[in-house]
Amino acid sequence: MIRSTGRKRLYTAVTLVAGVSLLAAGCGSSDSEEGDSNETTASAEGTATDRELVVWAGAQQPIPENFNPYAPEVQHLATGGVYETLFYYNKASSGEPTPLLGEFFEFNEDGTELTIQVRQGVKWSDGEDFTVDDVVYSLTNENSKPAYITGAEAVDDTTVKVTFDGAQFTNEFSILGSTWMLPEHVWADLGEDPLTWPNAEPVGTGPYLLDTFSDAAYTAKANPDYWGGEPNVKSVRYIGIDANQSAEDLLRTGQLDWAGMFVPDADSLVASANLGYINTPQDPTVLYTCSNADLGCEGDQTDVAVRQALNLAIDRGQINDKAFVGLAGDISPTFALLGRDDDWISPDVEAESPQTADVEAAGAILEEAGYAKGDDGIYAKDGDPIELTLTSVDGWTDYNNAAKLIEEQATAAGMKVTASTISWNEFAAARDTGDFEMIMGGVVGTSVPDPFQIYRDWFSGPATSEVGESIPEGYWGFARYSNPVVDDAVSEAASTNDVDTKKAAYAAIQEEITRDLPYIPLVINATQTFYNQTDYTGWPTEDNLYAFPPSWGSGASGVVLHQLGGTE
Repeated sequence: MIRSTGRKRLYTAVTLVAGVSLLAAGCGSSDSEEGDSNETTASAEGTATDRELVVWAGAQQPIPENFNPYAPEVQHLATGGVYETLFYYNKASSGEPTPLLGEFFEFNEDGTELTIQVRQGVKWSDGEDFTVDDVVYSLTNENSKPAYITGAEAVDDTTVKVTFDGAQFTNEFSILGSTWMLPEHVWADLGEDPLTWPNAEPVGTGPYLLDTFSDAAYTAKANPDYWGGEPNVKSVRYIGIDANQSAEDLLRTGQLDWAGMFVPDADSLVASANLGYINTPQDPTVLYTCSNADLGCEGDQTDVAVRQALNLAIDRGQINDKAFVGLAGDISPTFALLGRDDDWISPDVEAESPQTADVEAAGAILEEAGYAKGDDGIYAKDGDPIELTLTSVDGWTDYNNAAKLIEEQATAAGMKVTASTISWNEFAAARDTGDFEMIMGGVVGTSVPDPFQIYRDWFSGPATSEVGESIPEGYWGFARYSNPVVDDAVSEAASTNDVDTKKAAYAAIQEEITRDLPYIPLVINATQTFYNQTDYTGWPTEDNLYAFPPSWGSGASGVVLHQLGGTE
């Protein structure tokens, strides 16, 4: 198991870390053990096994040969299995972050400097030493350096000091938990664009090494020199599958060992195949809208009145019942997670998105904006009827069914929405370049009990780009939304550790995004994970939720893979 024994966390006052847990993985308990900060025990529970673990992380065939963590089509093995961050933040539990390539960190009193102690004795998979210079490079190279970092320097062989243009307490996770550590000796002098380089032979510090690749599957082998100890599962195969139903069939027949996917009748599947199962709803499911015409978006969804009307036309209760079989959770238009993040929701906005459709209210918004209903029942302005295309990934049955329901619900409210499906590769390309009107997709929920990361990564101006250009690395602004009020409030929230100041900033953000609706909230998605508990031990469970369980979990998947062992 990886067990961090008594890490010295010098900065403890930030509310952000209240929602992440210290890892005591595979030990049958979530309690941490105290001891020296440099001691790490890391052999997974269970026995070594040569039985190949077969994983579906959502990829379809042909699988793009891409292991570049900067790329939107990066394969899941790369983000956790090959590359690691400094710390792991567990979005499924509560507690402190777990040391990975960093051992402890400390902000100075005003939040303008961050000191990181770097783990020693780590090797890159090509045999080179992992050093403080690699940390400096990873944080400050031109492809990943955020504007608020003014510099980073190696204080000595074990310590890096990062400086900011102002207090950056709230960006803790972004720096420590979502910046992938890359080998400077590989990346600094590529001779080609680091953002488009496929990185077919990745060099990382993680528990696995890429072994073979085809457009149908790729394999990884255990890293014998992994700093945390060689994994017990010696071989992992990631396979491309065309649809949820195909993956379910493979699970049922024992040909698939780990998958994060939607299954309508989970109990039947688990009973028939002796699988383990856990549902951890965390991430919003939304309609991405290409919202800002100034950034090149085209279509009726660029009118905020259309987005507002569609938001009211959606019957979320029906969508949950029929598309998600009641497994999804209610969503807040503030993108704070209801129940966990209630204290961050402004009293001046609606805390929860409406669960039933309000056709009259939707029509009133459109009529006030100058639309009139035509003889065909569809609202139009200047002879141009509201017609929108909503795409989802072919074979993602929950999303496909939800999209068809929205098509029907929009028609009832006088808007024509055509639901269609595209391949995963087409979906990834479209959302990255803005070549869409509406897409049904997910928002990465925060790894800490605070919505800041969503506001920064999905709603702020620096998180997006003009249509036709790729989204900046490390951000997710697919909606092409830019609002100076939001940007100013994000900067204000990032620079403070004062709860009241942060609440005021969030209130300003929430007023804007609940009105503008660049992402129209639908549900908190059911996050179902199925795993082979007959041949493998050490999975995250309700009793020991040491990591976010699904096979596609960025960062978490590497943590889980390393904890697994075979059965006796």
